[in-house]
This record gives sequence, structure tokens and C-alpha cells, in this order.
Amino acid sequence: MTYLCNNPAEFADELIEGFVAANSAWVRRVPGGVVRSAKSQRGHVAIVVGGGSGHYPAFAGLVGWGLAHGAAMGNVFASPSAQQVYNVAKAAESGGGVLLTYGNYAGDVLNFDQAQERLLAEGIACRTVTVTDDVSSATTSEIGKRRGVAGDLAVFKAAAAAAEGGATLDEVARIAAHANDRTRSFGVAFTGCTLPGATEPLFTVPAGRMAVGMGIHGETGIGETGIPTANELAQLLVDTLLAEPPPGVRVQGSRVAVILNGLGSVKYEELFVLYGRVAKLLADQGLEVVEPEVGELVTSFQMAGVSLTLFWLDEELEPLWHAAAYTPAFRKGSVIATELWSSGPEAEVAAVSIPKASMQSRAAAEVVVIALSATKTVIDEHVGELGRLDAVAGDGDHGIGMQRGSTAAALTAHEVFDLGGGAGTVLTRAGEAWADRAGGTSGALWGLGLCAIGAALGDEAFPDPVTIASGVREAQHEIARHGKAQLGDKTMLDTLIPFSDALEAAIAAGDDLVAALGAASAVADGAAESTASLVPKMGRARPHPEKSLGTPDPGALSMALIIRAVFNELHEKESENE
Repeated sequence: MTYLCNNPAEFADELIEGFVAANSAWVRRVPGGVVRSAKSQRGHVAIVVGGGSGHYPAFAGLVGWGLAHGAAMGNVFASPSAQQVYNVAKAAESGGGVLLTYGNYAGDVLNFDQAQERLLAEGIACRTVTVTDDVSSATTSEIGKRRGVAGDLAVFKAAAAAAEGGATLDEVARIAAHANDRTRSFGVAFTGCTLPGATEPLFTVPAGRMAVGMGIHGETGIGETGIPTANELAQLLVDTLLAEPPPGVRVQGSRVAVILNGLGSVKYEELFVLYGRVAKLLADQGLEVVEPEVGELVTSFQMAGVSLTLFWLDEELEPLWHAAAYTPAFRKGSVIATELWSSGPEAEVAAVSIPKASMQSRAAAEVVVIALSATKTVIDEHVGELGRLDAVAGDGDHGIGMQRGSTAAALTAHEVFDLGGGAGTVLTRAGEAWADRAGGTSGALWGLGLCAIGAALGDEAFPDPVTIASGVREAQHEIARHGKAQLGDKTMLDTLIPFSDALEAAIAAGDDLVAALGAASAVADGAAESTASLVPKMGRARPHPEKSLGTPDPGALSMALIIRAVFNELHEKESENE
């Protein structure tokens, strides 16, 4: 359970506020996360990390001298938005470029990549290295698809030490990639975790059983077994990792940094019992352990579980592991005192003016506001169901993320309309708000989709049905391009593509917009239900797709629910006006 919470929707914002208040010697707040409170050396590379909240001390607890320069902080278990990543990177950058490094999850990749595009467009050099250390999440033949878990620390530490030493951006990125290539992790879980405001855990493990290979968001593992003794678990962890040393590495005689990580509810005393056996087993295999870390480094709220990471050192990486660091949650060696930024209020995002709109577009904007209000209402009604479906094979946060996004979009649409915005601007600003507030993969994709429709509608004319259908089609293309999914991958596109096809066909046949929406929404309903027979090829459910067979995709279902709600609202308004 999560015992201390006010409004669940504000949990991430409130935890950042409290974290900064407690750690002002190390960090200061910026929109979207935190950066160092101490000034960085001019011309040095800035290391920007990040991900969802709920994993403390990752990611904010690793910001400080010798480690990260900034951390973008998303909602609980949801990636930060592209805007949040961009804000943090801009605040952290000091003239040497930015390295973005984070765990390899679809939402993080999508949002960090968008932020990188913005930085590059502004002339700020930027590179990305994703962490892929979790051996249970993909085979060696698909190693680039693996998740990032507690191995984050090894990669962040190597990159940051190189940056602190004045290495160039290309060199820092190379070292980070090299560290990632030599990092392997494996974890287990005994119980799930319950997010703020939720009454049920994201996932459960049968009593007396242990989930093997479980991800840090509750992603399905590779199996279950009875709960072992500490010695038996140590054997499982060590054997699994030693079965896959990095290419070219000889186990006998190697030097390794070891991270035994508690996932939230396993106490330090238990970890020490476990580590005693781990250390002996590694020594028996001829390995020399270098400065091990035992404790909570990458958690999963209150999940009861542990993971073991082996960071296979070489002559280049070992000095970087030894290098000093001084952060709220990770300290090593002694550091040089640095000058703090002067205290002051959190940086404000510059206000953006509202473009002038025609009266015709203003009339269309009013319809957009109605549609987005209907979107919020239907998501509020189904948030629990969407979360339950997502928990079958994912991490269970789809409903919460959709609720945050749709609420932000509806509120922003009202505000922008009241300020004189036309249909295009209302949709675009609503899409940006959805992406920024929701975070995660679906948040970013819904934001892209709404912005694409907004660009098609513009602020000049009342859009005709053909223009609206073209906007929906463009939204489909944007979502597919950035999300890298296609029809049949068990995503929101399995609803959006048939809907777009049906909408265009009905309009071409002469139907007015509301009638065309009615016909196309029926197609969307059927398409969403049909995803139950598909297996996922994208996202967190991909490693064990059979788990979701027989269950509709929550992203496809939420798309269909919204389409149906918008049609119902417009049909009712049309009937009232007759």
C-alpha cells in the first residue's frame, strides 16, 4: 500500500517539491524535474537521466557532482514528457552538449527522442544511450530490445565520471555505450506494488511463490518458482548472470562491480544476508569484486524483490567506477566544493501568445472543446477498467495516464478557447498539454495525434469533413512514425487505422460529418475488441505476449471509447439543434 498521499494526480509534483526542499544542497527544481544546485564546469558535457517516478533513488537521487547533471521526472511509472526532458536538458546544459541516458522503455525512447530533436534544432549537441541490462527481457539476438533496470547506475556513473573529467560528447557517449555493453542484471519479485490512490496492486504473485525476471514496473517475468532460501536465490542470480558474460569476456580472473539492489520492501538486513552468499559464489568462480553496492538503487515503489547487476570492468571503466560522486542518494570518495546557483523561484515557462482566429474557426473551436470534454468524461468513467486491462501484461498505468492527459487537454482547450483560440490552436495546445501531463508512450502519441489534427484544421476556416478526415489520417501517420507500430501490433493503431479508413469512406460516399463518425465509430468498436486475438509486438507487454492473448489492448480500447464518446456528444448536439 501507499500510505501517505493527498491527491494521487498531484503525487509526483508533491514528491519533487519535498525532495528539493530536503536536498537543496544538491538539487534545484526546474519545470519537469531537477538539476544540480551547483554550477557545472563550463564546456563540460551535461548528463541528463530520467524516467518515471516511483524508482527512488533513481532518478533524482542521482543528481549531483560526479553523477547526473539533471533528471527529468515523469509521473509514477510513466516516462517524462518531451517538454519535461527538454526543460531539464536546457537547464543542465553548460556548453559541452548533452548526453541523454535512460532505461530502454518505449515511452522514454519516444519522449527523449523528441526532446533530442528540439535540442539539435536549436544547435545544442545531443547524443542518446539507452540502458539495456535486463537479461530476462529479450534474448541475446535481440539485446537492443532489453529493458533498463538497476544497471542504470553503472552506465550513468561511467558516463558522468568521463564528463566530469572533461571528455567530449562523442567520447562520453562512447563510454556510456561501452558501459552498457558490459552490464547485465537479473531480478525477482515476491509481491507487487500499489500506486498512490489505487486500491489494488499492479500485479500479484501467488502466496509462497516468486516471480522470476520481473520488470521494475511489474512487467511479466519469465516464470514462477517457490520462494527459495537466501542461499538458493543467490545461486539463481549468480548462475543466470554468469551464463551470459559480455562478448569477449573471460569469467575467470575478471573484475566486476556488483550491485545488489532492493526493489522497495526487502530490507537492508536481508540484502546483506543475500550478498554474503553472492560474494562467495562470485569468488568461487574466480571473479574479483570491486567496490560493491548493496542497497536500494532502482526501486519499484513497495515491490518486494531484488535484482543483481554485474558491471564487467576493464582498464577504461574501472577508474570511472572508482571516481568520486556526491548526490543525495549516492556518495563515493571526496569531491571539490563548487559554487551554488543563487537561490530563487523555479524557472517559469514563457507565456505563448494565441494566434488570431477567424469567427468560423472560433465556431469550430467550440466543437473541439465539447469533444475534448467528452473525452475526459469517458476516460474518467473507464479509468479503472483501462488500468486493469493494462495490468494483464503491462504495468497497469494506462488508465491513470489517459486520465491525466485527457484532463489536462480538456482544461487547456477551455483556457485557450477563452483566450480567443481557433480550432487549430485549441487542438494543438490541448495535444501539448496531454503529452506533457500524461507522459508515457500513450501520452506522447495522443499529443502528436491531436497536434496533427490541429495543424490540418488551422485557425482560418470552419473545417469541412474532408479536412477533418485528412487530419485524422495525418494523426495516424504521426503516431505510426513516432511509435514505430503498424496494424496488427496490438496498439492504438489497430483502432485508429480502421476508423480512419471508415471515416474517409463514409465522407466520400456523401455522409455528413456526424453520420460518418457514427459509421466509423462502429468500426472502431469492433476493431478494438478484435485486438483480443492479437499478441503485442510493441511496448512493455512484448517480452511475454501470450499473457495478453484474449484481452483487448487498452490503448486500442481507449481510442474506441473516445471516438464513440465524441460521436455521441456531437450527435446529441445535432439532435438538439434540429
